[in-house]
Amino acid sequence: MGPSPLGRRPRLLSLRTTFAVSFATITAVVTVLVGGLSYNAAARLVRVDQESVFEQAAGELRAEVRRQRLSPGDFSSSAPGHDIVRPARTDVQVLGPDGGILDPAGPRLPVTASDRDTAGAAEAGRVVQHDDVDVGTDVFRVATVSLGGGRGAVQVAQEFSDTEDLLRALQRRTLLLMAAVVLAAGLFGWWLARRITRRLVVLTSAAENVARTRRLGVQVPVTGPDEVGRLGRAFDLMLGRLAQSEEDQRRLVQDAGHELRTPLTSLRTNISLLRRIDELPPAARGELVADLGQEARELTDLVNELVELAAGQFAGEPPQPVDLGELAGDVAVQARRRTGRAIGVRVCGATTAEARPAMLTRALSNLVENAAKFDPDGTGPIEVVVAGPARPGPIRVEVLDRGPGISDADLARVFDRFYRAADARSRPGSGLGLSIVREVALAHGGAPFAYRRDGGGSVIGFTVAPAAAGTGRDAADGEGRRS
Repeated sequence: MGPSPLGRRPRLLSLRTTFAVSFATITAVVTVLVGGLSYNAAARLVRVDQESVFEQAAGELRAEVRRQRLSPGDFSSSAPGHDIVRPARTDVQVLGPDGGILDPAGPRLPVTASDRDTAGAAEAGRVVQHDDVDVGTDVFRVATVSLGGGRGAVQVAQEFSDTEDLLRALQRRTLLLMAAVVLAAGLFGWWLARRITRRLVVLTSAAENVARTRRLGVQVPVTGPDEVGRLGRAFDLMLGRLAQSEEDQRRLVQDAGHELRTPLTSLRTNISLLRRIDELPPAARGELVADLGQEARELTDLVNELVELAAGQFAGEPPQPVDLGELAGDVAVQARRRTGRAIGVRVCGATTAEARPAMLTRALSNLVENAAKFDPDGTGPIEVVVAGPARPGPIRVEVLDRGPGISDADLARVFDRFYRAADARSRPGSGLGLSIVREVALAHGGAPFAYRRDGGGSVIGFTVAPAAAGTGRDAADGEGRRS
């Protein structure tokens, strides 16, 4: 057979058909085994019962002729009391001394040479048995018992062809019953498979619809407490998160385009001025070059923050034990060099977390630089507080400043991407620093927070889930640490 045409796939059995066929096959195998074993057991019991009846009849007749002297006339069907000597459920035929038939059985039984010899035997109770004797269309089992003294013999016959006919009828009925059971099992299996896979078919249709239309806002109508219901809810949740991720990506691209447009427009304006820089006075030239350098730095910072936020720059960094108190001290040293501001660090409690140090460093640096940016002329130090939990709970990291503070309207949105308060839009920055803080906090099982500080200024920070018991530093070791 040649290869199938392009785009053609071999048709596979559906799950519903596979389930129904499997159910019917298992039922057929079980039915055949049970039916065959039952029939064999029943047939064996019937045959054994018939054989035991015949052997009992022949044995009783043999014992009777040995116990008393009997003649063929005693077994004649017209003799008084003949029912006493004729065994039940058998036919009796009486032979004379020469083997001739004196009193035939219901169907006349054939007499062989061995039967005639037995009729003339001197010994009473001599037995000759024939297992398959054909009489017309029937088959008999025959035992010839001598009366002794050459007086003749008595033949006891039992028909077993009717028993085989009965067993064959039972066999046919068993086969018909098994066929009916298999057919019913197939139909029931198809109904059951249809009922079980109905929700899977709906789920498959929803998945194919999403793959075909690329629309993630598809409601999956699959419910129930079982595994299929759980799969439907998980699929629905996955689609929801993918839709949210797609929406976040779209908004990020739109917001990034909006934010990039402003510095790029300013750069184009200043670059156009460079064409006639010779016409500008020296002071204007210096101001133009300084503006270009500042705009280039802001554009570089914005692009770097966008890349980190969109691509997750630190996502591949493996978690490791990190002492947030020591990390805050390192960030404070670097911030002092860049800003020239006094930055104090206060640490208390156990501050070790299982975290990604580069991500936490970036979050802390954003908070400290944000505090310095909004309080450039401040005389008081910027405070960094890292507090371990007094009871089971997260580690708390916060930065306190004495800047202009945050209004109530802005508190709920300071961690949104590109959001900048009205009084902060004239200051340098992209509006992404605090959104990165939020992403870092969420990635470490915590959350960001911001509120106004008593006496003026702001408190902005985040929480981090602590390390497992035994990996953190004892609270007493860190009590009252300062740098």
